[in-house]
Parts: sequence; structure tokens; C-alpha cells
Amino acid sequence: MSSPSLLDYLIEHEPSFRKPRLPALYSDFLPQKSLNPDGYAANISAWRRALSLIVKSGLAPSLKSTKSVFILNCDEQALSRAFESKQYGRPLALGEVMKEMYKSGDLIPLNQFLEQKENLYDQRKNWSVWGIGGWVLTKVVGDWTRVGGQYVVLENVEGMGKKFCEGDKIKELDGEGNRFEKVFSKAHFGKVFNQELTELGERDLEVLLRFLSRDKRVLAFDGSTVKVLGGEEETAEEEITEEDRSIAQLKEVLASLTHQTKILEKRVEELNATAKLAVAKQNRVAALAALKSKKLAEATLERRFATVNQLEEVAAKIQQASDNVQIVKVMESSSEALKSLTAQTGGVERVEEVVDRLREQMAASDEIGSILAEASGMQAIDEGEIDDELAELEQAEEKGKEAKQRAQKEEQEKKEAEELQKRLEQVGQVPSTIPQSEESPEAMMSRLTLKE
Repeated sequence: MSSPSLLDYLIEHEPSFRKPRLPALYSDFLPQKSLNPDGYAANISAWRRALSLIVKSGLAPSLKSTKSVFILNCDEQALSRAFESKQYGRPLALGEVMKEMYKSGDLIPLNQFLEQKENLYDQRKNWSVWGIGGWVLTKVVGDWTRVGGQYVVLENVEGMGKKFCEGDKIKELDGEGNRFEKVFSKAHFGKVFNQELTELGERDLEVLLRFLSRDKRVLAFDGSTVKVLGGEEETAEEEITEEDRSIAQLKEVLASLTHQTKILEKRVEELNATAKLAVAKQNRVAALAALKSKKLAEATLERRFATVNQLEEVAAKIQQASDNVQIVKVMESSSEALKSLTAQTGGVERVEEVVDRLREQMAASDEIGSILAEASGMQAIDEGEIDDELAELEQAEEKGKEAKQRAQKEEQEKKEAEELQKRLEQVGQVPSTIPQSEESPEAMMSRLTLKE
């Protein structure tokens, strides 16, 4: 009997697996399908979430040593034993749960998932539980015995796909990345997006890439090369080209060589430290060996750097060419748009014709207005009178400004005279009367200041 830890895990992490509900979940609840449809649906839903959770957590039994967060890899016996409990026994309706999950498209045979060409969401509503891709269910209710295999849990794939699409890196590429930045080899893609694609093995990565390319249309994927699509791309841009494959290989090699240079740099530092330590211990043989290894590592490092520099130069040229392609496309589409808009105006001759007609109609409108004004007894406006009235208003405004300036000047002179009076009083030379003088207040102030 298997350990009850799996059931304990569900009790702790899955709300629908509360202890009061366990007898119903472990029972043969198939009769409820007709007698109590709501209860039947609730049990199926609880088991669906439970299977998704144990696969995602890596606790599901597996016929293979490799773990997967997307793939349920076991037969009926192994799965049933994994859920066995001393108190509740084995779940009797587990086969019914699997059948319902398959019918709804929540559980898909792995080979079918990878090989299918059409979008899952277009196909799943037409799936039948019988006779699909080698998936066999016996007619004995709840008995899918001796039918083992690998099945993709779609809910887990959808969750990881959503996490990936909401990641910062994919958003940056979707918004601003050029063609060079958007293309990866499959292995390089997994390394670049390792933070968003945590805990994914090679087969899981294959499943996710198929899902994102075929069903979500955010990537293009041909089995070895991945291209990130920006928004609703045209069909031609969704296909992986030979240029894309070359770019992907170049980026993967460049990343590998860059990683090697870091390792070699660290190796050189370690050998140098080893040589110094050997010299300190007066171990001449060990010091020579370390120095020799250091020279070999430095020579290798130098070659790696030279290769990396060459590949970076090639990458820069490719990026520049990719940008040029985009610029030419934009210019071409802009020229077509301008041509279309110009054509809508009808050309220069049509515009001139329209302008002439507009002028004629404006003149006719003015003439009609004059006639109507005369007929109603209204006098035509004399433009000369308007000009004269405007001139008078401008003169009045100018005189007002001059009067204001004179008043300000007189006020300033008055203040200066008062200030002068105060200064004279302070020095004790205030006469009983201040004779009129043609000397300006400024000059008088200057003279008094010099006397002091």
C-alpha cells in the first residue's frame, strides 16, 4: 500500500478535499450523474483540481524517472494506489473522472497533443471519448484499467502559458524587439526564459511551446526554432524561415562561447592563485605545472574571445539589416498610404477646381448678402468710417498712457522731494523756506551727499 502522504497533501492544499467530503469523493458516485447532477459535477470538479495539483506539484506517480508538471504519466493501478487510504480505501470513480476530463479536453494524450495541427480550442468541442488517437476506454463504467500512458493536463499548461505571457521579458520583446532579438533555438529559449519557465523539463518545454504557438499564437515554433510574435502578425511572419534558423543558431553559439569565456577566466584566476601558493611553499614543480596550465587556458581564452568578437560583429550586422528591413517596410507602407490619400483628393487639378468653385460661391454669397441688405434698408458698412473710428480709439488709448506716465513721474518727483526734506532735517540745515531751484532733486541729493 502506498503512503497516504498524497491524500494528506490534498487535504492541506485543495479546499474541495475537506475531510467531511472524502467519503463522497472516494465513493462510486456515478449514479449521481442522473440522480444528483450537481453533486456529480462537484465531485468531478474536485478530482479534476486534485489531479492538476498533484501533477503540478510533482507528487503524481510516474512510470518514468523524470518528473513533469504538465504530464500525468502512469496507469490506473499506480494512480489508484497513490490515492489509497486506510480509512477510505481507493477512489472508486477515478476512471469516471478520467473519462470526463478527456471528454471535456482537460486531459489529452501526449502524442495527440504534440502531433495535432489545428487549434485545441477549435477541436476540443468536437472530441469524442471513443476512438481518438489510440485512447481506449472500456465500456465498463469507471474501469479504464490497464490503459497506461502519458496525458497532458491542459489546466497546468494554460497556467504556465499565462505566467509566461505576463513576464517582463516577453513583454519587452513584444513591444520593441526586432527580428534578431525575437528568434531563439529551443534550448537557448529555455535558458533565456528560465525565470518564467521554472521547473520545466525538456518534454514540458516542448508541450508549452506547442501550446503557445498553435493554440495561443504568441510564438512560432517548428520543433527546433522559436520566434516571438508581436501582436497579430501576418501569416507569413508566423512561419519559421531559414534566416530565422540561422539567427537562432548564431545566438545559441554566441551564448555558449560567452559562457565558456567566463569559465576560462575563472580557470586562469584559479591557476594563477595555485602557482602563487606553490611558490610560497617553494614547490617549484607544482608552480611550473600551474603556470603551464594557465598559459594553455589563456591561449584558449584568447581564441574564444576572438571568436566571440567575430560573432558579435556578425550579430550586429544582422540586427542592422533587420532594422533596415523594418524601416523599408514602414517607408513602403507610408508611401502607399500617402498615395492612397493623395488619390482621394483627386490630384492637383481637382483641388484647384474645387478651390475655384469655392471662391466663386463665396463671391456669389457676398453679392447676395449685399442685395438682401439693400432690400431690407440696411446701409452697407463703410470701411473708411471703421478705420477712422479705430484710429480715434488708438489715439485716446495713447493719450491715456501718456497721462498715466506723467502722473507716475510727478508722484516719483514728489517722493524724491520728501526724501530730500528728510535728509536736510537730519543734517540740521533746513531753511525756513526752500527756495525754488532749477537744480534737479537728483543733483541736489548728490551735492548734499558730497558735503557730508
